[in-house]
Amino acid sequence: MNDEKRFTVTRDGHVATVGLAGPGGKAVMDERFFAELTETFTALDADDEVRAIVVTGAGPHFSFGLDLGAAAATFAPLRSATDAGARQELLALIRRWQAALDAVAGVRKPTVAAVTGWCIGGGVDLAVACDVRVASADAQFSVREAKVGIVADLGSLQRLVGVIGDGHLRELALTGDDIGADRAAAIGLVNHVHPDADATLAAARELAGRMAANSPLVLRGIKDVLDAERAPRVEAGLRYTAVWNAAFLLSNDLDEAMLSFVERRPPEFTGR
Repeated sequence: MNDEKRFTVTRDGHVATVGLAGPGGKAVMDERFFAELTETFTALDADDEVRAIVVTGAGPHFSFGLDLGAAAATFAPLRSATDAGARQELLALIRRWQAALDAVAGVRKPTVAAVTGWCIGGGVDLAVACDVRVASADAQFSVREAKVGIVADLGSLQRLVGVIGDGHLRELALTGDDIGADRAAAIGLVNHVHPDADATLAAARELAGRMAANSPLVLRGIKDVLDAERAPRVEAGLRYTAVWNAAFLLSNDLDEAMLSFVERRPPEFTGR
């Protein structure tokens, strides 16, 4: 496993900035990414000096989502197994990855995602786990899991309901289409669009600074009250999705999605 850290954390006063980096600096999510995501946000949640958090990509792109190469290697032995143990192992894996995103959504400090470049699949899950999103003009968003034979299971189907509305969510999830920053702003996925990456990060930090200037107790209370209705609904949806994928994810269509990705061609799905 690549030993490079998957995150950088810098501080400016009461604002912490978490920069994402994948294996080899690639903007992808692997097993270590999810483990360090939980560790990073648990530590920031416990740090009283941190009152607001900015989440940004370490390079020009926010995140391409799941590392499909690593995922294929993870799924391969489970795909060949036929006993219930393989399904339980897959369920545990999904729940572990879900818990990493829950650590972001459940942190008691305000969070602002500064999205630049591509934000795909798990990247959208991470961005929508934050309280507020701002984007650069070149940002592109995609709930792309349907195109790779997966029901999105890390939170976008649950959390986006309260962000962009049911109709927009169904369109994005069922098509897997890409949308630009202007469309994202129009449907409420992002609050503000800025000219470039530097301006986006600066705006995110300034916004987080305005939040951090308020009473930490009140900020915690606002998040707690706002999450009182959403959190149980999201958790129920995540559990159901994890069980659904544990039963059906390891399909011929998933194999085809992985093979077509490697062969750089459109997949030919059969529904099996």
